[in-house]
Amino acid sequence: MSAELDALTVVNQLRDLAADPLNRRAIVEDQGCLPGLILFLDHPNPQVVYSALLAVRYLAECRANREKMKGELGMMLSLQNVMQKSTSPGETKLLASEIYEILQAAGKEEAEQAEAAAASCRRKAQFFLGSNNKRAKTVVLHIDGLDDSTRRSLCEEALLKIRGVISFTFQMAVKRCVVRIRSDLKAEALGTAINSTKVMKAQQVVKTEDGGELMVPFQEGSAVLVEENTDIPDYLPEDESPSDEQDKAVTRAGSITDGMGWLSTAANFLTRSFYW
Repeated sequence: MSAELDALTVVNQLRDLAADPLNRRAIVEDQGCLPGLILFLDHPNPQVVYSALLAVRYLAECRANREKMKGELGMMLSLQNVMQKSTSPGETKLLASEIYEILQAAGKEEAEQAEAAAASCRRKAQFFLGSNNKRAKTVVLHIDGLDDSTRRSLCEEALLKIRGVISFTFQMAVKRCVVRIRSDLKAEALGTAINSTKVMKAQQVVKTEDGGELMVPFQEGSAVLVEENTDIPDYLPEDESPSDEQDKAVTRAGSITDGMGWLSTAANFLTRSFYW
């Protein structure tokens, strides 16, 4: 990888590495990456800020990371600045707010879990970032055709164009995407956007009364008008290094072995670029 990395390349790579649960502890423990992400939250390019927030959100999904993230110099203040900045797009503010709430509650969760009843513990186990935020809701999609990184990038591009999409997480092994959206956005808008790719088709995964799952297809011909997101700049495609085809059709976004080597490169870039 070239030593002359720009900020957007670095933050996008960190975001993709953070999307893999196996990498999240190592990224937070690294001496350069978490401080670098915090500095990216104050970057003048709103696309860099949004990508950094996505990376921080992924890292915060690991409960073991939250105390360290909350205590990292500048983390909470930077999130507040994003939330309060008048030039921040709406989805960016909402994502920063959800992360702030998660980290703010980090020290209280252990005490609550010790005193909570079994039912409360089950509810906490199902907790997802911002799930208690009435301004947002979570939609789970099963996407036929979500087979490789190319299709994933196509899906990302379609979702990022929708005004009201806050964040999303891919589960490539089961062809699913967990999407956080504004409460006033219909799930059908997600289906319309994904189906418009012509190579993928989405169904909504809903919970049944007995705790099972049901896949509900979006009705043919019921496409809803999708309001495009103009607050966030176009999501630049990321150039991926060519790699040999592997035996398995589905692989993680980045392995822990490859990720650690890249973390070293990213940390060196951050060290050269910033002072702390």
